[in-house]
Amino acid sequence: MTQSGAGADRGAAGLDLNLLAALDVLLEEQSVRGAARRLHLSEPAMSRTLGRIRKALGDPVLVRAGREMVPTPYALSVRAEVGAVVERARALFAARGAEDLRSVTRTLTVHGHDSLAAFLGPPLLARAAAEAPGIRIRFLGESHVDAPVLREGTADLEVGVIDTIAPEVRVEPVREDRMVGVVRAGHPLLAGAMTPRRFAEEADHLTVSRRGRLHGPVDDALAGLGLRRRVVTCVSTFPASLFFLRDSDLVGLAGSWCLPMISALGLTAFPVPLDLPPLPLSLAWHPRHEADPAHTWLRRTVHATMLDSGGTPT
Repeated sequence: MTQSGAGADRGAAGLDLNLLAALDVLLEEQSVRGAARRLHLSEPAMSRTLGRIRKALGDPVLVRAGREMVPTPYALSVRAEVGAVVERARALFAARGAEDLRSVTRTLTVHGHDSLAAFLGPPLLARAAAEAPGIRIRFLGESHVDAPVLREGTADLEVGVIDTIAPEVRVEPVREDRMVGVVRAGHPLLAGAMTPRRFAEEADHLTVSRRGRLHGPVDDALAGLGLRRRVVTCVSTFPASLFFLRDSDLVGLAGSWCLPMISALGLTAFPVPLDLPPLPLSLAWHPRHEADPAHTWLRRTVHATMLDSGGTPT
């Protein structure tokens, strides 16, 4: 064996796999204190572990930025891979299907539209408190640009209309939903039969688009009838749109999963008098999570919550 080969063997043999688990938590918490709490260590012990990680990787990993710590570009580049290795190791050493979720301490991230987070959040947290109290659930909102959040490990589960995915991503259809019209209580549009022409021409409209689009399927359906609506503004989230609608005579749209929020704000929902395509709501995740019991619990619970009453399509 050559000298270089022997050195490589010694390096591999001396690798402490616990450092990977610590690195995974550090990158998630971006805090020595938070990581110490998660791993049940003292802060000095966690600081020493970070020092060992820095030495092993030849990179600072986390650096001070004001009162916070931020990951280095190298740390960001390996974050998903580190998380995947830790999850595979956890699945390998856990008895299949036998992990006690009440003893699991994890943070799971759900990515999707904030209106779906508002719909899913309370019942999902209630289930977690009863079945997996050590699991924290973080909701990550959509951006105006697409990013491979599942492949990169930024999110564990994506919920909603899955339109851009990597070929390896698993997708599970859950249900179809439909858009409803939304206006303030007592809006003039509610007086009389709702026709496509009245819907299009008797009030100004608001659109919801994370990319700022002013045109959508509603406009295509109206164009097919020789009609056109006047869109005067666009916002990026459905909850924000509801406050616009509450305090104006604008007409908006929302998924039927928003019905509890619509009712809470005293707004009125009505069937849209157009033949709009249904919205296919699905779950999506990266296959590295397939055998992970905590992730299986998350998928199963989110799926059941999405089928529960309260967001039933009208």
